[in-house]
Amino acid sequence: MRRMVAETRLHPADLILPAFVREGVSEPVPIAAMPGVVQHTRDSLKKAAAEAVEAGVSGIMLFGVPEDEKKDALGTPGTDPDGILQVALRDVRAEVGDDLLVMSDLCLDETTDHGHCGVLDAEGRVDNDATLERYAEMAQVQADAGAHVVGPSGMMDGQIGVVRDALDQIGREDVAILAYTAKYASAFFGPFREAVASSLEGDRKTYQQDPANVRESLRELALDLEEGADMVMVKPAGPYLDILARVADAVDVPVAAYQVSGEYSMVEAAAEKGWIERDRAIFETLTGIKRAGARNILTYWATEAAQKLGRI
Repeated sequence: MRRMVAETRLHPADLILPAFVREGVSEPVPIAAMPGVVQHTRDSLKKAAAEAVEAGVSGIMLFGVPEDEKKDALGTPGTDPDGILQVALRDVRAEVGDDLLVMSDLCLDETTDHGHCGVLDAEGRVDNDATLERYAEMAQVQADAGAHVVGPSGMMDGQIGVVRDALDQIGREDVAILAYTAKYASAFFGPFREAVASSLEGDRKTYQQDPANVRESLRELALDLEEGADMVMVKPAGPYLDILARVADAVDVPVAAYQVSGEYSMVEAAAEKGWIERDRAIFETLTGIKRAGARNILTYWATEAAQKLGRI
C-alpha cells in the first residue's frame, strides 16, 4: 500500500555520479574521509562509467586531480588539452558514447597551486574578471574533449554568460550548462578537499554564499537564468532543502542538488559505528532531496542506489 500511494519516487535516471580521476596513479587511491570512494585511474574510471550505464544512472560528473608539480597560479592543467580532466573526458566518451551524460567540473580549484576557484590578484584576492577568461577557455577545451554538460562551480559573477558565449563561439550550442546557482560556503565540503588533493589555505567566503541567506540565492538564480543556464543546482543538498524547494518552485528548468562529501561521510561513519541503518539512511536522504524539488541528484551512492532501487 505504501509503495502504491507513494508521492515521491526515486528512479535511477534521477541520479548523477560524481567521480574523481587522478593523474599518474596505477591503482585506484582510496579516499580516507569518504569510505568506498576512490580517486580513479583512467582505466578504473572507464569501468565505473560502464557500471553506471548498466545501473541506469543518467550522468557522471568528472573531477580531475593533476599531479602537484603541474599545478600553478593560473590552473594551467585546466586548459591543457592533455590535462587529466580532458583526457578523462575523452576516455569516458570513448567507453560509453552517448549512453551516459558526461559532465565536467568547470573550476580552477583542482588545478591551482593556491587551491582557490579563480585567479588571484596582487593582494591575494580572487580576481573575478580574470577568472572568467580562464573559465571561457576551460569550457572550450572541455567541450572539445567530449563533455555533454559543463558545470561552472566557481561562483564567479557572470560565469554562466561567459561560458555560454565561449561555447557558442566554437559552434558548441549543443553543450549544456549546469549552473551551480546556490553554492554555500559549507563545512560539509571538508572531505572533498582530500578527494581533489586541494591546496587551499583559508576559505572561499568571498565568493561562495552565506549559509544564513535565502534572497541571495534567488538573485543568483535570476542572473543564471538570464545568462543562459540550462539547469540549475543547489549545493549542498541536505542542509539546504528549503533553498532547494524555493528554487524548484521558481523555475521551469531542471533543478539538481548535490549531496556533497560531508553528507556522504556522515552517513558512512555513523553506519560503520552501527548507529544507523546504512541503506535506510541513504534512501531516506535521497528521497528527502527529491521531495524538496530536485529532478536530479549528484550523489556518491548513485550507482549503488540505482542498482538497489529495483529491489526496494
